[in-house]
Formats: sequence, C-alpha cells, structure tokens
Amino acid sequence: MRAAIWNEPGKPLVIGEVPDPSPGPRELVLRVHGCGICGSDLHVSDTTSFPPGTVMGHEFAGEVVAIGPDANAAVDGREWQLGDRVASLPAVGCARCAPCLTGDVMVCPDLQTTGLGVLPGGYAEYVRVGARESLRLPDNASFAEGALVEPLAVGLHVVDVARIAARENVLIIGAGPVGAAVAVWARHSGARSVILSDPVAPRRDLACRLGASGAIDPTSQEVLPEFERQAGAPPDVIVECVGIPGMIQHCIEVAPTRSRVIIAGVCLQPDNIVPVLGVMKELSLKFVAYYHRSDFETTIDALANERLPTREMITDRVALDAMPDAFEALKQPTTQCKVVVEP
Repeated sequence: MRAAIWNEPGKPLVIGEVPDPSPGPRELVLRVHGCGICGSDLHVSDTTSFPPGTVMGHEFAGEVVAIGPDANAAVDGREWQLGDRVASLPAVGCARCAPCLTGDVMVCPDLQTTGLGVLPGGYAEYVRVGARESLRLPDNASFAEGALVEPLAVGLHVVDVARIAARENVLIIGAGPVGAAVAVWARHSGARSVILSDPVAPRRDLACRLGASGAIDPTSQEVLPEFERQAGAPPDVIVECVGIPGMIQHCIEVAPTRSRVIIAGVCLQPDNIVPVLGVMKELSLKFVAYYHRSDFETTIDALANERLPTREMITDRVALDAMPDAFEALKQPTTQCKVVVEP
C-alpha cells in the first residue's frame, strides 16, 4: 500500500510503498478515508528518532476491509461487518488488564500506540486497529468528521479533568485544533465565558465561530486585563494548548489566586518555571493526556446529534500525494485549524 513515510528527524515525509496490514486476533483493518494532521506529529517528526520507514498519523477514520479472529467478541459480542464506518482509538491494548476492560486503554501496561513508532498509523491507504478500541460512526458523519473524533475526544477529556463547571470562566491559551476542541466542550459544559488567546487572527475568528465567547490577541493586548474586560471577572480555569517552552510560566503569571491551570499542550523540550509564583497564588497545576474510550463514545454521540461544529474545524483536505508538502507547511505559522488527509 502507499503511505507517507518518516525516515529521519527534520526531513520531509516521502510517499512510498509499505506492506499491507493484516489483522491479528481482536483486530480490524480499515481503509483510511480521513486522517488529521496533528501538531504532535509535526513536533515529533523533527525531534524524535523513530525507526526509518515509520508511518505516523493517529487521527483517522475509515471502513472495515478485514476482520481478524475473535474481533466480533472483542466488545459486548457485537459483530463487525465489512464496510462498517469506523473511528478508532490510536492504540491496541492487551484486552486483559483492568484499564482495557474498563475503557481506559491508554494506560494499558502493554499498550501498542498507533502512528507513533509502534504500529503504523493513518497516513496510509490502510491501518490496523483494535476491534475493542473501535467505534462505529453515525451515518450523518463524513469520514473527515470521523477523523476529528480523536482531537475532539482530547478536548472533552481536558474539560473533564479540569472539572469545568457551569458558570465558570475559562481562558484557553492557543486556538489550534486542541484549543478549539476544548472551547467547544467547555461551552457544552455550561461555562459562562470561554475566551481564547492566540496571535493569529483567523484562528481567533474561527474559535469565536465555534462557540467561544471572545478572543484575545496576546501580541497587542495584556491577557489577564483583557480577559477580565470581556468576561467581567477573572478566569477560574486556564488551559494551555500550545506546547512550547514558556507557556506554562505564562499561565502561572496570568492565573488569578487559587485558580486551576491545566496543561494540555505537548511540549517536547525542557522548560523553566518559577514555582514560587504558583506557590504564592496557591494554584492547582495539572497535566492531561489522551482520553478514555467513553470520550470517543460521547463525541460520536454528539456527532450523531449534530451538536458539534466539525465542518468549521476542517480548514483543508489534501490527497496523500500532497500530504508531505501540507505537513511541512503546517510547521510554519498558519491560519489552518485541522487539515485532513484523504488517502
């Protein structure tokens, strides 16, 4: 099959041939119809030494084209059919441990991640997935929207971990795909004000169309005073969704006393903070990663009921041949939210 292949750090992906996947026990093979380009992939492609020939891509949806042994007994005895439309968690668990059995597969001690150097990912024509980790898409959701289930599940998990409640004020640092997803779910949770800070005007505008109550340009406005001006009160929760050095300290500096700071940005470099400022403010600082299977289920239910502005989040679609150029372009400052590869 054809795939976008990673060979060494800092070099563009190349389109080439890799072996077709075959399903093992409790596994499926999907024909990939949509795979989102994630900011984490952009970072790790430049900084991480995967085995040459690695296929990345962990935000994917597709149709079932092969069913492995025991796949139909993987979850609740339901039967998979060829042609089923699916979004999958990008990992295969052991299916025996307590986390796997309760849907918390991302902390399985024997986890095999998809698209991050263990199992080949979705920047390809086909991908091998776990039957237990797969969910059917509703008929009214396109495959491109199915590729948004993973990043939307990230946002939902952030909101749950942050315990964002009705009438709270939320400041989100970064209006990329994760920041946008957090904004969507924070509004669903009943937050009073959801305001994003981002230096890129089109991203701020998109965040407001997705349901944010306001936006801040940190290059020309002081974040905390502007938030208070728009919301009428300081933030109760600050969510960092950028993942570059200096952003945690920025959150600590703008956070009001006894507020909550949630770190969702994936920073792969050493970072410095001044802890005493957080100590004096008695801040709660929490890091969050991944999701639970139930986050995928809730996201898919919301798609079925058309409660999510997914079409607005998809700002470009590219064919597999154009994917390496699109991937490199996203490493530079961009107005894009989510670019979906359609192999």
